[in-house]
Order: sequence, then structure tokens, then C-alpha cells
Amino acid sequence: MKRVLFCPPTYFEVRDVKNPFMQGAAPVNQEMARQQWEQVRRAFSESGCEVAEIEAVPDLEDMVFANNQVFVGRSATGEPFIVPSRMRFASRQREVPYYVAWFRQQGYRILELELGDDYLEGHGDLLWDAGMKRIWAGYGIRSTRGAVEKLAAAMGAMGFEVLPLELSDARFYHLDTCLAPLAAGAVLYYPGAFSPASRDLIRQSCRAYEVGLDEALCFVCNGVAGSGRFVTPRITPGLAQALKGERLTPVLVETSEFEKSGGSVCCLKLFVF
Repeated sequence: MKRVLFCPPTYFEVRDVKNPFMQGAAPVNQEMARQQWEQVRRAFSESGCEVAEIEAVPDLEDMVFANNQVFVGRSATGEPFIVPSRMRFASRQREVPYYVAWFRQQGYRILELELGDDYLEGHGDLLWDAGMKRIWAGYGIRSTRGAVEKLAAAMGAMGFEVLPLELSDARFYHLDTCLAPLAAGAVLYYPGAFSPASRDLIRQSCRAYEVGLDEALCFVCNGVAGSGRFVTPRITPGLAQALKGERLTPVLVETSEFEKSGGSVCCLKLFVF
């Protein structure tokens, strides 16, 4: 059974501008945000996941986006590990120690990378293929190429392949806003978010289903596949074709309050094995 970690939206708000979606965003409706978070959490529970929760911390308004603070994996021998993030924004850097402490208490190995001046933003930019043999790694907006190269060296030593993808559109600031792993060896993606070389790499490396700009801006690439389902805030033509091709059943949830901050389903959850 998969385990998935959530952080409640107790202190969630749009406080400053960290991505284009936050520019001029309306105030967060706290009651609605809580209801939507509960709906997303319930969707994963009903898909057969064991749900865990980390306590929200005052003054950390983005801590609800649990996908970013660490990268989680399991070695070939079954040992669970995390790689702590180095977040680009100071306000988000303060979230990382709380997540690291949670995983330490759970018995995970802490794999610290010497990131120096590089940035690495957890599963926002690092996505396991559904087969758990390789990692899609975005860089260029939040995470840096140098950090991805350091992660690739560490993961390569453990037998995992890392495929670096250069992001080229600030609206798609994390990889999980423009690429979603589906079944093993298949992804949903928006081509315009990537450099030409990275688009080619995606097409050559897997079964790649494309969506258009309007679809991508609706956060369909921030949906999450698992247990034969795909949890998503919307169904669009491109997504519907991809789900049919991979025999995945859509599960609709509402994430409009979190979209004010540039996030949706994938941003809110963290698979912890």
C-alpha cells in the first residue's frame, strides 16, 4: 500500500509573488481551502493509500504544498531515504527542517547533497516514473542544472536513471506543473514548457501524450496517477485521450483556492512509500 503525506492548510494564504499565478491573486477563502484539501486527501485514501499528516507551522503559509521540501526514494535493498531540498525562496527554506525531522522520526536515511549555491525543489521538479526505475528532473526556473547533476550522480550510484529536462516558461515553474507520470513508461506533458532538446528527450524516452497551453494552465499536468486512477481538477480533451490510452479512470477534485498560489493536486501530496 502506498503512503501519502499531507500538511493541512491551517496557515495557507497567498502572501507574496513566487510565480505568475500569484500575481494579483484574490484572497484565499480559508473555509473553502480546507474543504478542497479534505477532498483531495479523501481521493487518495479512497484510492487505497495510507494517509499520513505533518503538523502545519505558523507563518509558513506554503507548507501545505508538501511535494517540495524533500525528494523521497527507496534503495534497491529497500531502505527508504530522502534528499532535503534547498528552496529558492527564503520563506520556503524554513519549511524544510520540519519535513526532514518528520522523516527522521520515521526512520528514513537522510541523504544530504552538497548543493552549494544550487537549488533543488524536491518532487516539484523530481518525478519518479511510475515504474520507479528512473526520475524526470526539471531545472531552469526553480531547481538549477547543477543541483540536478548532483542528484543524478547520487541516484546513478544507486542504480536509478535521471533524465534532465530544461524548463523554459516561468508559468511552468516546476516540472509537476507541466509533466505528469501516468502508467510506467508514459507521461502527460505540455511541450511548450520545455526547451527543444528536452521535448525531444521526452518523446524519445516514453509514450508521451501532449496537451495544449490552455489545458496546461488548467493544472491538468498537476494531476496524479495511481491505483488505476488519475486525480485531477479538470478533464480536458488531451487529458481524456491520455487516460483512455493508459486505461486510467479520472477522479475529479476541486483545487481552485490552491491554484491562486500556482498549485493543485500533485503539489499538495507527497508519496512516502
